[in-house]
Amino acid sequence: MGILDGIVAWIAEQIMHGLDMVTTSVLGALGCDMTIFARYFPAAETMYGIFVALAIGLILLNWIWQLFKNFGLGAGIEAEDPIKLSIRSVLFILLAYYADEIVALALSIGGTPYQWIMTSELPPINFADFNSVALVILGVVANGAVAIIALVLVVMLAWNYIKLLFEAAERYILLGVLVFTAPVAFALGASQSTSNIFKSWCRMFGGQIFLLIMNAWCLRIFTSMVGAFIANPLSL
Repeated sequence: MGILDGIVAWIAEQIMHGLDMVTTSVLGALGCDMTIFARYFPAAETMYGIFVALAIGLILLNWIWQLFKNFGLGAGIEAEDPIKLSIRSVLFILLAYYADEIVALALSIGGTPYQWIMTSELPPINFADFNSVALVILGVVANGAVAIIALVLVVMLAWNYIKLLFEAAERYILLGVLVFTAPVAFALGASQSTSNIFKSWCRMFGGQIFLLIMNAWCLRIFTSMVGAFIANPLSL
């Protein structure tokens, strides 16, 4: 059993070292800054001008179409007021053209609390110490096959932590998609018939920033909990 315990303990230690590496790389890459997204998805930044041109084209097309429908008001065809339509169209053309700056401002506002969370002082933590602590606890409360039980606990901890990291990464990628397709969303706000889609995009964009901040908070809370557990394993 000594050889088996040694092998199991080594596997558990490697798993926790892997968590240390993943934590350092993923948490450093995520955030409200789209620099990392543009680095790994360069086509999104390259094709951003296409979405700007598409957005302006959609606004102009809707503008012409709605003005043309005004000629059919006598036949019962509904159309938007031409003055209000013109004002909305010009406004949203400007919004679509400067969508990158508007979105960057929103990201800077949302990124401030994210940076506060990520730079807050927490007790030092080393996930690799968790395995030795688990062995100490199980050695007190259990008999036989202690290393295997510790390995099971380590794997459960690692799996749930990695799922949390993947969820944060998914939020970041979805936020990047919303950022680089923002001009099209602004184009949908130029018409009353599609303004609800633009409002839904705004809610989704704000919600993704909020959820990304909450993911960072959950990760920091989790790591602080593990750090406190490692520091005082038998305090429970």
